[in-house]
Amino acid sequence: MFGTAKNKAASTYPQPASSPQGKARGPVSAEIMGPRLALLLCTLALLLIGFVMVYSASSIAAIDEGVSHASYLVKQLGFAVVGIAACLVVWKLVPYYAWMGPLVWIVWGTTVFLLILTAAIGTVGLGAQRWVNIGPVSLQPAEFAKIAFILMAARILFDFRNGTLGPRAVFVHVFVLIVLPLGLLYLTQSDLGTTLICAAGILMVMWLGEVPLKVVVATLVAGLVLALIASTVGYRQDRFIFFNPWSDHYGAGYQLIHSFYAFSEGGLFGVGLGNSREKYLYLPEAETDFIFAIIGEELGLIGALGVIALFLVFLVAGMRIARTAPDNLGTMIAGSFTAMVVFQAFLNIGCVIGVLPTTGKPLPFISSGGSSLIASMIMLGLILSVSQASSAPSIYEQRRADLRVVRAEPPHPPGQRKAAQSRSQSPAGASGRADGRTRSKRPSSGNGPRDRR
Repeated sequence: MFGTAKNKAASTYPQPASSPQGKARGPVSAEIMGPRLALLLCTLALLLIGFVMVYSASSIAAIDEGVSHASYLVKQLGFAVVGIAACLVVWKLVPYYAWMGPLVWIVWGTTVFLLILTAAIGTVGLGAQRWVNIGPVSLQPAEFAKIAFILMAARILFDFRNGTLGPRAVFVHVFVLIVLPLGLLYLTQSDLGTTLICAAGILMVMWLGEVPLKVVVATLVAGLVLALIASTVGYRQDRFIFFNPWSDHYGAGYQLIHSFYAFSEGGLFGVGLGNSREKYLYLPEAETDFIFAIIGEELGLIGALGVIALFLVFLVAGMRIARTAPDNLGTMIAGSFTAMVVFQAFLNIGCVIGVLPTTGKPLPFISSGGSSLIASMIMLGLILSVSQASSAPSIYEQRRADLRVVRAEPPHPPGQRKAAQSRSQSPAGASGRADGRTRSKRPSSGNGPRDRR
């Protein structure tokens, strides 16, 4: 049913080397280290921009709420610390092929449980029931569902290529483990944005997993039809106001109009960092969903294009990591998570500039919000985990490195071979060989005994 996999695809779960992330083989090639460094530097730049812009966009709202003007920034820094720690654990301690074992079931089961818990006792915010409180911590499970569903999709496709699952079992697994949870997410949380992001990641898994093009296209068309139907039901009809937001200036079009005001004020170089006018409670959700509008106002077109360029470099670097992955499983994991992060970024940007209906999804690494930032950092760790395995020697290189040459002799003709064997068995022959070794190690000189005689 599906096409033939690359030669990369292994017949069993890949094990690049004996250690969790393989043994180092000396200096890492530029083909592997270059994309890894580019990915890290892009993420660092996006995080720093996020810290600055979260503080700038949220300071007035924080004062209005009666808390410290830096309260949003302090929370974002705390979330960043947790996210960086999670990224390092996934990158350095969890090899990417470990997700094809029991670990992926634990992550998937925990995520589905949290989705059910959110539907049952979740808290409502901004008109949707998408958060669940676990002690003092408030989580948005939909952000972590993106990770679980992509890993499960890669697992199913990889098992099919290994022959573990047949075609019928693949359809059953996809329906039970991916389609039903996505339906639960959409119906209980009314979260079309996250559903679209998950669908984009799953399509990327299919593409990189070399599913036939006709199957990918059919899935894409079916998804677009369902998304179009869902967007025309209920309150989502109001989101098509992006075609003409001034038709409802003080209603559905209010937020988008003030986003336009922010960009128009920013011009080419911006009004200056911290000098936004729209953040004075004119633009709703200025520090989260519409933070890109504040970037455009304060940093201008140059700053906005700089953020877009960083996400494009992130895309190129992540895809190069996917290309150099040790096997097709690594390619699917690195490529799909890279595409998911960048797809969400451009979905957010498209909503803010008015070319797409508003979905309420944050800008990765930049928008204020703990669940989104931590989930994005975990995705980064998964991509880097594949890159780490790419720099380790393969099992064949490790075997070649473990070889030791004991002795090598030129082949003898049949007659000479018998003579050599007879000499080696006689004492004189053994003595001659010994003398030969001595003479070869200690060459005679003019002061030797033979010269003295």
